[in-house]
Amino acid sequence: MFFGILLTAMFSIQQLFSKGDRFQELLEAATQESHESVRLAIEVMKSPGKTQNRDDVILARRKEKKISDQISSELVKTFITGLEREDIEALARALFRIPKAAEKLADRLVLAGHFLDGIDFSKHSDMMAKATDAIRGMVLQLRDMKDLEKIKNFNDRLQLVEVEADRYMMELLKDLYSGKYEPHRAMALKDIYELMEKVIDRCHDTGNVVMYIVLKNS
Repeated sequence: MFFGILLTAMFSIQQLFSKGDRFQELLEAATQESHESVRLAIEVMKSPGKTQNRDDVILARRKEKKISDQISSELVKTFITGLEREDIEALARALFRIPKAAEKLADRLVLAGHFLDGIDFSKHSDMMAKATDAIRGMVLQLRDMKDLEKIKNFNDRLQLVEVEADRYMMELLKDLYSGKYEPHRAMALKDIYELMEKVIDRCHDTGNVVMYIVLKNS
């Protein structure tokens, strides 16, 4: 009987510790949906008139929110986690803000589509893609935090993207304030440029959370 109780206790403890991997899986799934929402927003940037692309962004955000809600729900029921629960919550919140920003951008692109003819968004698209690629790499590395150098490399790329985005934003504002654009078009473009930058900022915020977790556990 004693061994039966012991085996039951060991199995229960094993189940509790396995929750750590479960949270990692959920965080990776949330990261994938965040990455997908930005990819789809980039598709909207290429064809602002296609509302189907915007609908796909909304769907990706809803999927990410469902995962985020699942993380919150399981944290309430779980006593032992691989990462500290406040770190899991902080990273889940940060990841959720990426598709939220991507959805706002997609909505504004569709609304302002008639003002966007001839505007080249390729540089912003490239920076947004690089930022989300870096975030995906960083979150995947949380499974094995021994390779701190690899995580730092991803973060360095993310920092460079943010610096580039800030510099590019100044160039775009200078162009908008030159007076060559009709006022309504200038206003619409400024709004969209700021939302594009917000997507990158949300990625940067998420990267800071990952680095905090990694440094705390290294």
